[in-house]
Amino acid sequence: MSVIETSHLTKIYDEGPVAVRAVDDVSIQITEGEFTAVVGPSGSGKTTLLNIIGGLDRPSSGSVKVADVELGDMNEDQLIKFRLENIGFVFQSYNLIPVLTAKENTEFIMLLQGVSEKERDTRVLQLLDEVGIGEQANKRPSEMSGGQQQRVAVARALASRPKFVLADEPTANLDSKSAENLLDLMLQLNKEENVTFIFSTHDQRVIDRARRVITLEDGKILSDESR
Repeated sequence: MSVIETSHLTKIYDEGPVAVRAVDDVSIQITEGEFTAVVGPSGSGKTTLLNIIGGLDRPSSGSVKVADVELGDMNEDQLIKFRLENIGFVFQSYNLIPVLTAKENTEFIMLLQGVSEKERDTRVLQLLDEVGIGEQANKRPSEMSGGQQQRVAVARALASRPKFVLADEPTANLDSKSAENLLDLMLQLNKEENVTFIFSTHDQRVIDRARRVITLEDGKILSDESR
């Protein structure tokens, strides 16, 4: 059964002199528990597609349904609540809150969900250890390297036990060992908890682990291969 479904999804940016079709008539179905990589050159529409699936951006036309919910029927408050309860995001630019520590950034969504302090502490410290930065728990983003901030962003995305994780270049700025460890952790969650992962990536390590690879070019699906 499809848990994510896009139908004739199109996103046009026309602020400049030339309209750009960032996503152009994309129809895909993602089933529960998939581990999917969306690949393609820069500007092919990968990030835009993930942002629309995650309800961070709205399409110019077409529809997107996540967990049987039509995102286009929701107002902004409903979308915020839906994302909070269902989706974990890993942003390429990290999007960490500068005044919060690594621990506080990681537990932030759990705090909004009303998770108890004891459960938050246990889950967050375990995740920070698993991504290899347990000793950085009390440091703020400005005191960490780009790779360390990326690992905090991954821990934050996983902390709330989301049904779906949308990850935009999650291994960017990571050394090989850290990237391998993070991907192994994500695969473990995928297998043990049936979390659905969709990656936007150029990283061959992510592509090699993916069980489905969707290739975009100029906003269109060039190929869609399952393994």
